[in-house]
Amino acid sequence: MQYQINEDEHWTTYAACSGVDDPELFYPINYTGPAVFLVTEAKMVCGRCIVRDECLAWALRAGEPEGIWGGTTPEERRHLRRRVPA
Repeated sequence: MQYQINEDEHWTTYAACSGVDDPELFYPINYTGPAVFLVTEAKMVCGRCIVRDECLAWALRAGEPEGIWGGTTPEERRHLRRRVPA
């Protein structure tokens, strides 16, 4: 299915996570051990999100230190920021 994004609206309007019953899913206390299940579940939501790229780009620009953004953990975003020249 092709989605049409209205340029007048902010990308967050279309975020798949906005419809999740428990937004805390995207802010696990830990990213290892038993919490891996929650991280995986959050990433599955991101995987079907039509604005995932915009979300990740925002998190990288903002230096978002917590949560799952654009299908990435804070550690994954740190690695991405190190790879991109300033």
